[in-house]
Amino acid sequence: MTFLARAQRIGKRYQNPVPTMIGGLSMLPKVFYQYLRNQEERVPRQTPGPFRTDPRIFEQPPSSGLRISWFGHSSTLVEIDGVRVLIDPVWDERAAPVQWAGPRRFFPPTLPLAELPRIDVVLISHDHYDHLGAGTVRLLAKQDATAHAWWVTPLGVGAFLQSLGVPAARLQELDWTGSVSIRGLKITALPSRHFSGRSLWNRFHTLWASFVLEGPSHRVFYGADSGEWPGFAEIGQQFGPFDLTMLEIGAFHPLWSDIHMGPEGAVRSFQGLGGGGLLMPIHWGLFDLALHGWRQPIDRISSHGALKLWSPTPGEPTEVQAGVELRSTWWRQS
Repeated sequence: MTFLARAQRIGKRYQNPVPTMIGGLSMLPKVFYQYLRNQEERVPRQTPGPFRTDPRIFEQPPSSGLRISWFGHSSTLVEIDGVRVLIDPVWDERAAPVQWAGPRRFFPPTLPLAELPRIDVVLISHDHYDHLGAGTVRLLAKQDATAHAWWVTPLGVGAFLQSLGVPAARLQELDWTGSVSIRGLKITALPSRHFSGRSLWNRFHTLWASFVLEGPSHRVFYGADSGEWPGFAEIGQQFGPFDLTMLEIGAFHPLWSDIHMGPEGAVRSFQGLGGGGLLMPIHWGLFDLALHGWRQPIDRISSHGALKLWSPTPGEPTEVQAGVELRSTWWRQS
């Protein structure tokens, strides 16, 4: 049996690669009860940082061929074998439908959008607010840095991007297992165990995906949002080994474990992918999207001493050296 296949739909709704429980309105009373009892430090008492990205660093290519700038949560600039890929950019103040309510970022953007270097690819994994910032995309679509960039998304997301000003001629939508090559970098969309939708009424109407970035010398796996599932083993076998594997660790809870793996799930998923290279925790440290303490995901995964962890300081462009760990402790100082 293969788990790596094109996406299937029933009516307008895309289906997960394996049976998956997605919480709806019936979950709200359970979450509200736990929210009332919750005493975790879900938002930092002090603003972390300050963090500032020096744009002059981008004037020189990474000597290793692979450099990462993590801006918090899942927003990341990957410089891989001469190609710059901006992943799930959210510079918005809040990961929400409006900017006067909803989860607010813990610290300001480390780099103004106007100071971004030339971007070759803007990669959007799905249309949730913490991965696709509407205000961010509106501004990016007007920037010189993205004037010649390709916008790569799963199926169905392109229409929304066009409404925000992204030119249709620069859009490339991918089905699961579909690929596109841009300046020598092969980008392949693969299944993840999650869902989509920017309201309760359009869930599953667009596709969600993980991605493999494959250059001449490096391979990166971006897991995006996903619960644990057996397809990770097949991804590792078919597309690995990876120099860097980016897996989510935050916004988890047993009530929605099918769609968010959490730190322990990230460890198991990393091992399922082959356990080689470095594990980069993402999807944490910027927004309050669950009930756990904001440090809890990185605390837990950092306790796994046998892992080769790669966890940089927000906004600091950092070269990836094969097999060399990086364990920043910025979150302990906030």
